[in-house]
Amino acid sequence: MIQFYLNDKKRQYTGNEDLSLLNYLRLEAGITSAKDGCSGQAACGACTVEINGKAKLACVTKMKTLENAKIFTLEGVPENIRKTIGTAFVNAGAVQCGFCTPGFVMRTKVLLQNKPTPTLSEIQKVLKPHLCRCTGYKKIEDAIQLSANALEKKQELQINKTSGKIGQAQPKYEAYETAIGKKKFVGDMFFDKMLFSALKLTDHPRARIKEIDISAAQNLAGVVAVYTAKDIPGEQKIGLIFKDWSLMIGEGEITHYIGDVLAGVIAETEAIARQATRLIKVKYEIQSPVSNVFEAMRDDAPQVHVGRSNTLETTRVHRGDAEKFLQKAAYTAEGNFETQRIEHAFLEVEAAIARPQKNGGIELLSQSQGVYEDRRQIALILALPEDMVRVTLVPNGGGFGGKEDLSVQGHVALHAFLSGRDVKLNLTRDESIRMHPKRHPIFMKMKLAADENGKLTALHLRAVGDTGAYASVGTKVLERVAGHATGGYYVPNIDLEAKTVYTNNIPSGAMRGFGANQVAFALETCIDEICEKAGFDRWEFRYKNALEDGLKTATGQVLQGVGIKASLLAVKDAFRQAHYAGLACAIKNSGVGNGMADFSDVKIEIISPERVLIQHGWTEMGQGVHNMALQTLCEETGLSPEIMEVKVDTKAQIKTGMTTSSRATALVGNAVIDAAKKLVKDLKNSTLEQLVGKIYAGSYLCDWTTKPGADVPEIITHYSYGYAAQVCILDETGKPEKIIAAHDAGKIMNPMLFEGQIQGAVHMGLGYAISENLPMENSQLKSSRLRDCGVLRAHQTPDIEVIGIEVKDPVGPYGAKGIGEIGLVPTAAAVANAFYQFDKIRRYKLPLEVGS
Repeated sequence: MIQFYLNDKKRQYTGNEDLSLLNYLRLEAGITSAKDGCSGQAACGACTVEINGKAKLACVTKMKTLENAKIFTLEGVPENIRKTIGTAFVNAGAVQCGFCTPGFVMRTKVLLQNKPTPTLSEIQKVLKPHLCRCTGYKKIEDAIQLSANALEKKQELQINKTSGKIGQAQPKYEAYETAIGKKKFVGDMFFDKMLFSALKLTDHPRARIKEIDISAAQNLAGVVAVYTAKDIPGEQKIGLIFKDWSLMIGEGEITHYIGDVLAGVIAETEAIARQATRLIKVKYEIQSPVSNVFEAMRDDAPQVHVGRSNTLETTRVHRGDAEKFLQKAAYTAEGNFETQRIEHAFLEVEAAIARPQKNGGIELLSQSQGVYEDRRQIALILALPEDMVRVTLVPNGGGFGGKEDLSVQGHVALHAFLSGRDVKLNLTRDESIRMHPKRHPIFMKMKLAADENGKLTALHLRAVGDTGAYASVGTKVLERVAGHATGGYYVPNIDLEAKTVYTNNIPSGAMRGFGANQVAFALETCIDEICEKAGFDRWEFRYKNALEDGLKTATGQVLQGVGIKASLLAVKDAFRQAHYAGLACAIKNSGVGNGMADFSDVKIEIISPERVLIQHGWTEMGQGVHNMALQTLCEETGLSPEIMEVKVDTKAQIKTGMTTSSRATALVGNAVIDAAKKLVKDLKNSTLEQLVGKIYAGSYLCDWTTKPGADVPEIITHYSYGYAAQVCILDETGKPEKIIAAHDAGKIMNPMLFEGQIQGAVHMGLGYAISENLPMENSQLKSSRLRDCGVLRAHQTPDIEVIGIEVKDPVGPYGAKGIGEIGLVPTAAAVANAFYQFDKIRRYKLPLEVGS
């Protein structure tokens, strides 16, 4: 028997002494403020607790070490301290997705009781065990300093209140509950008599499955059922654009990558379910995987999908006579560029809960980036009409594009549907890294030309993207590579080609930047080389060639509301004054566009005079889309944000696409404005109390964009774009010392959230530049450990200065532009150019080799 104190209450434990404290807290004590972000890899800090006055990671603390220990979780922290620190995190804007925040709050509590007035370097030092993928750490550091000041002076902090209108730093929706660990993520939810699921993954990326023997797993005590592909009642193959992704691979079929599922187990506990998956015996006919994207394009290459070419799609964009101007150019630069595969590293791994309904349908609690897409695909899998599948969004712990594709949702829905029981499925970090799509590795051969006056004249690009085993949204990523190839500049003659190619590697799909950051690295490197050859000033050259109203993108779209020159002017002095500095510009689309409709519906329901419900279909994953809906309604009606609630549930029947392409702010904002017009009209003659029960519907539709290559009078590839310029400044040793990010947001809807989004994106872009990588060999991962992904920590992150630019967009609400992705588009390029200024080595591959 082990005796200890948990939140000042004496506890006794007689179970497995090697059980982790984290599993005890979450599974036996019912305490979920300590989060599981790395499955015991001691890599993320989300499970931080206090043990005998010290901050410890619960995931690697064994129960056998806790005799007479005094353990505190956030639930046991004195109310005044918890409230002060939690409020400081809210007011500083340190809560985005919030999955990591309780761990940071707990670390802050322990730090300040031992060192009441820590310096910034001391704060960064104690944060080394922690990861945050959203904030870039800067607002977390601010929050800790704010907490220290308030506790030292015994000040009682209150959450900042505003009118909620546009342009105000309205606190993040539900930020306080999230910060102190009260808000539950999917993995924190448990229901009576709920079963647990686990998946059997293939051992080989490419192999024919000869036999799947589930008998030993079925006979394990506690196992309820084992399912394979033959148990799927509906369609086995699903996908966002192409139906090529197998929910499970059956006997006689060939696997496509290491994340393919062969069977699923449901059992009384997750531990039993996982034990059972290890008892499943599989006989393979192993085949050599197609691992190299160029070999995959050969005519004699094995087909990743039998009967389908490995070249999934080719995007071509031509304008003018690029070859002619390249040949006669005064100056050219060219290179073969390569960007790497990287992991999204969202802190909350994939999880979902499915619950059978009395009508024979299914309810799903999902953290995905598109609940209506979940509904569509699950209905296909279960052979149900869509109205018998209900999906409720549980705001997730980070997505960045990695939660667009169906992952655990399909399997857990199948398991609940077949068993008739509530079922929960939670991936481990290792499984998550193996299964979900990554950022595309892209190979680019680029040649850029300029005339003797320093005007860009032509661009030639041949790009190949490794989309891995399944299409995901890979074709759209490579469309963006071509469509953003000229970046923030006007180039009159272009010859662009981008191929999307299947391999047996982990699929590549959506990730923040979506192809624009890959091609920006190549373009901006070539621009710097031309400037060096010709003796052009690097800032002046960019300013002279920058896009402005009336000029065209790579696809030929004429732009309005362009803020690149304003962004360049904002960074001019800092760039010129720095000894070692790199400069890069960026453009990033808002909306899917390319001939596909971008749309949003909303419903505003008056529940009571103290409660107004906003329903929309977009996923809140830290970026603040709930705030955008809420603040738009406040702006239009003058109603208080304190009476507003935001919800995403397919029961509302307001079908929405994926939360992607930096489009949610514009689309939901315009839809709310549409709905609010009717509410404002009624409020002129009625009180809220008199309007109880009324529902105001609003919508917005963009259906005027054009398909690539379409023969149309006017090319409109996207309804809107965002613009930016960034400077990377190195110190005297060649390390990044500061990133200055000037971003044109059109209208800054919430300055605190705007700054936090850009800081977080810059942090991600810097990691992409110098440290992040997810290498594979023979279509197997070299490592599936979170720590090996190379995500930068607080002490490795330089100063980030954000400068807001507002050049009004003609489409976005109040002139707003999407900012979710563009924050990292120019970062790697700026870093690469800074490194060249330091050591005169031109780099063509990411991550950049430092000190070579």
